Parts: sequence; C-alpha cells; structure tokens
Amino acid sequence: MTQPIVLNEAEITALLPKVNVRDVLERMFRSLAAGEAVQPPQTLSLFPRDTGDFITYLGVLADEKVFGAKLSPYIPGNGKALVTAWTLLMSTETGTPLLLCDSRKLTTERTAAASIIAADVLAAPDASILTIVGSGPMALAHLRYAESIRVWKEVRIASPDVESSSVPDTLSSGVPVAKSTNANDAIRGADVVLLCTSSGTPVIDATALSKAAVVTSISTNVANAHEVDPAALRGFDVYCDYRKTTPAAAGEMKLAAAAGQWNPEALCGDLPELLTGRAKAPSRERPAFFRSVGLGLEDIAAAVALLNGARA
Repeated sequence: MTQPIVLNEAEITALLPKVNVRDVLERMFRSLAAGEAVQPPQTLSLFPRDTGDFITYLGVLADEKVFGAKLSPYIPGNGKALVTAWTLLMSTETGTPLLLCDSRKLTTERTAAASIIAADVLAAPDASILTIVGSGPMALAHLRYAESIRVWKEVRIASPDVESSSVPDTLSSGVPVAKSTNANDAIRGADVVLLCTSSGTPVIDATALSKAAVVTSISTNVANAHEVDPAALRGFDVYCDYRKTTPAAAGEMKLAAAAGQWNPEALCGDLPELLTGRAKAPSRERPAFFRSVGLGLEDIAAAVALLNGARA
C-alpha cells in the first residue's frame, strides 16, 4: 500500500503560494449545489471531567474521489488554551489514506477565503470602505484575500492590541490602513465589515452598522461563540456557508432561535446558492450578515489542493 503524504505546517506554508484556495472552495461549493458533494453536520465531543473538547469536520467530494475528516481539539491550559487541527484525506476508490496534514494554517486560509467569497458576492459593486475587526493571523488572511475584490478607498483595522500587531501600514495598492482600538468607531460608514476574532461574545454593536453594510463572521471553539448579539439577527438579511448545517452550529443562530428571536427559515441563502444565483439578493435596506462555521468540505477541498501541489 502506498503510504500517505504527511505535511507539517512549514511544508504547507511553502506549498500555499502555489495553491489558489479561493478557487478550489468556489468549485467545491458549486459541486455541493450540484449534488456532487456531501456535507454532514460537524460534531462536538467533550473530554471527560471538563478537560477540553474536539470538533469533527467531515466531507465527501465525489468530483475529486475523496472523503475525509478534520479533527480540531481545544485543550485548556494554564492561562492559554491549546488549539490544533489535523486533516485526513482518503480515497473513495481504494479506501486508503492519501494525505495527513497539519490544518492550523490551512484552516486560517480556507476560513478567510470563504468569508471573502461571500463578501465579494454580497457587497455592492461600488463598496469602497473596508473594516476588519481583529489583528491576528486570521484578520491578516482576510485582509490579504479582501485586497483584490474591490477598489478600496479606505481600510480600517480595529483591535485592542492593533498597535503591537503585524498589521501593515498600507495595502499593496498603496491605500493606507487606519488602525483603531474602538471597533464600533471603525465600523461606522463601512461598506464591508469582516469580523475575525476568537471572541465568544459580541465584538460590535450592530446598531453602529450602515444599513447597506455586509458583515461576515467566523467561528471559534468556545461554546456558543458569537461575534454579534443573537438578537441582532432579526435586523439582518442573514446568509451562511451551508444552510443544512450552520444554524445548528453557529452560536448566535442557536441562541436566537432558542429565544424565539430568529428562525433558520429566514435565511436568505448559503454559499452554494449564492454562487449559483439561487439566493435572495441583499435588500440594502438593512445589513447583510454572513455566518461561517467552517465546513469539513472546505478542509477537504483545501487538502486536495495541497495534495495535488505536493504530488507536483
């Protein structure tokens, strides 16, 4: 039996410039819309005695003849939790392992790419003011992917420790990056707002958003994590990465539904629908909110791209 390829973080970092993650994700979402991919719900498994947990992300990509899983544990430590992730890719033809890779950096890339696919489809063509809340690796990845989707006239980064971060002073286009420690000030008047934090509680006041703004939000391992107030969902046009699984996993959606503040049936569309023209367009009369929880298929698609790159 041929041994699977094993890639560590350094090897993945070297391969990533040769891989178009956004392109492979778009192809995957179109396959999902066409019934050529399967996305089971993610599962959260708790360790005994409240010592941590792990999330399992699964997926089957028929076009690529692969299936697989990403395991992402959360292990509390003394002052700082340990979060890791590994993806296993297997063949639907032989049932044998093809690839085992460290997924931490890959998770950052596919998360940012998914947010930017949504922002690109949902934002107005003339959107010109971008705000990113967060200043860590996830925020920087979002910034890198966001640079090319619009002609930005103003870019703002908001984070409590933004001054000590690696946020650049300008984009590659020469547009200056304004830095702020106040997220609510930074989102006022913004056309696109990318929330890129690991917070388990709201990081912005939704009432500070302009009515035509597009807001994207990501997930973290914190139980019921949410970057916006669950009650704010009733004032948004709501979208997500995959309507069959996201409402049962996204913290603010679960909390809002349980409180009777919002119903998953109010979803305007998901990424497969957005990319195939089947989703309801944003009203521009209230903010559009896109929620990503991260799909196993995103990990599978990104791993396929890495496998092809490694083989090449």
